[in-house]
Amino acid sequence: MSKLAAQDKFLDLSDYGRPFGKFLANQLKNTLFTPIHVTILFGISGLIAIYCILSNHYLLAGIFIVLKSGIDAADGELARLKNKPSYFGRYLDSVFDIILNFLILMTICYVSKTTLWFTILSFIGIQLQGTLYNYYYVILRNKSIGGDTTSKVFEYKTPKALPGETQLSVNILFRIYTIVYGGFDKIIHLLDQDAYKIKTFPNWFMTILSLYGLGFQLLIIALMLPLGWIEFIIPFFIVYTLLIFVLIGIRKVYLN
Repeated sequence: MSKLAAQDKFLDLSDYGRPFGKFLANQLKNTLFTPIHVTILFGISGLIAIYCILSNHYLLAGIFIVLKSGIDAADGELARLKNKPSYFGRYLDSVFDIILNFLILMTICYVSKTTLWFTILSFIGIQLQGTLYNYYYVILRNKSIGGDTTSKVFEYKTPKALPGETQLSVNILFRIYTIVYGGFDKIIHLLDQDAYKIKTFPNWFMTILSLYGLGFQLLIIALMLPLGWIEFIIPFFIVYTLLIFVLIGIRKVYLN
């Protein structure tokens, strides 16, 4: 099942790993590998990238960061191929993402001259960027006829466990998810409280918004590392965060 109806599909610049994700999922669909195994695999790829940064192997780090994005796309694809949707898997995926984001930035801070406070500010910025992208994207998916509604615009209530998963595991992962993402969600919702009232978002707007998708954020890091621009990664994402106000302004003025 596609996440969006045909008329709502857009060029997602952050989703460049999807072809590899589909390929990997097709290779695993008749095996014992589960989407959870794939989620763990992308976590391992991210940790290898961190080790490479610590070892000053920046090209390899970039490769494993991009590989992480490709594998990240495979768990959802595999869940759809095996018809085994999972709230546990969805929340685990998101929790792994935020942990890896934090560790990657802290590793860059450690090997560069960037200050800890700038790094924390950059981490907050990156999460707000990704939250804005997810906020509008989930709204579009929920509005799209025949689109994927597994993700909700407002994640305030623990969902009922799906077949094949326990309610306890969903409860635990949902609690962790709300702790690590709840603050960012509230900030974005506060900045644009009426976005969910919109019938749809035009494709051009969603494509611009995808510059804030996690995949594109990681691609920027993966390119800056081997180019020798490690000192500029943290400051870049701090400044990049200012685009949030531009995108929300466009939404409020032109898309209402």
